[in-house]
Amino acid sequence: MNKAALAQAISDKAGVSKKEAELMIESFVDIVMKTLQNDGTVNIAGFGAFSAKTRAGRVGVNPQNPTEKIQIPPVTVPKFKAGKGLKDALKAKKEPPLAAEQPNPADQ
Repeated sequence: MNKAALAQAISDKAGVSKKEAELMIESFVDIVMKTLQNDGTVNIAGFGAFSAKTRAGRVGVNPQNPTEKIQIPPVTVPKFKAGKGLKDALKAKKEPPLAAEQPNPADQ
């Protein structure tokens, strides 16, 4: 699903115009980005938590010259931890249907 399809789905479900739904999505993204830039977290109960994590610097190998070592600087990356509600929803979707028991040919 892309941004336009998400806006249409929100528009249909919430009973607002597609333009208003697009504004809601843009506002949400902007708020999450600004919060993470300020070292905050965004928790949505039942869905998950957005946070920023600093990945430590390390020594790596130059892929163009494998004998050369390069210093990789620390970097801040976004992180998302799924909440219980999201995990449970995905587990329920993936559960295989119960198969009818087949008679064991060795028992016959």
